[in-house]
Amino acid sequence: MSTEPDAFLGGSLRLRQPPRGAHRAGTDAVLLARLLVPEPGSMLYDLGAAAGAVGLAATRLSEVDRVVLVERDPDLVALARENASANGLDDRVAVIEADILAPGAQRRDAGLVPDSADLVLTNPPFFEEGAHRPSPDPGKAAAHTFAPGGLDLWLRTCADLLRPGGRLGLIHRADALPACLDALRGRFGDCAVRPVYGRAGRPAIRVLIAAVKGSRAPFRLLPPLVLQEETGRFTPEAEALHRGTPWPPP
Repeated sequence: MSTEPDAFLGGSLRLRQPPRGAHRAGTDAVLLARLLVPEPGSMLYDLGAAAGAVGLAATRLSEVDRVVLVERDPDLVALARENASANGLDDRVAVIEADILAPGAQRRDAGLVPDSADLVLTNPPFFEEGAHRPSPDPGKAAAHTFAPGGLDLWLRTCADLLRPGGRLGLIHRADALPACLDALRGRFGDCAVRPVYGRAGRPAIRVLIAAVKGSRAPFRLLPPLVLQEETGRFTPEAEALHRGTPWPPP
């Protein structure tokens, strides 16, 4: 593990992470953490939390009452607990070691309570087995790779944890948008998609998706987010998000 913590949100959050070359939080985590604004006093789950960047950032920047970081890798679980404590957030943050894809009874035994969350934020693995060349780093490969059908099971767990009317926020590859919408169908409505572009005039690289459990409200396509100017500098909006300033919620 790295010895020096990385600065997030303009330095207001400091996170120890695995060494470079392993799976590490960056811009995706910042965007997901600021996608939705938790209501004061709410309960939030960060599923697939790794070292805790998304859930801890949401805790730092909101009046959320309770945050549960869920991670299956025991080394990352220990790191998430250390990060929560080092940032003075362990009074509001719990860390649970659990497999999100495990059967419901096993998830409940681990402490994941159905219909308990007001908000779930998640960055699922981006690829199915056989669809990409996995990283030589075992932890990074595991963080990026599902068994076939894993996305549907992952979002089923999200739906199981959310109360009726609870909100889901997720980030994924742009080309995975059809698969994400298929997995959300029948469980979520009021789906709002914000495409994310590395630079203007190029294909989108990510999609940010917000949805409401049990809603029948129609799909919405939101204005895009462009991360970099042609010079390579962050755009003003992306720079503000990295400092911890949210955009207006969808």
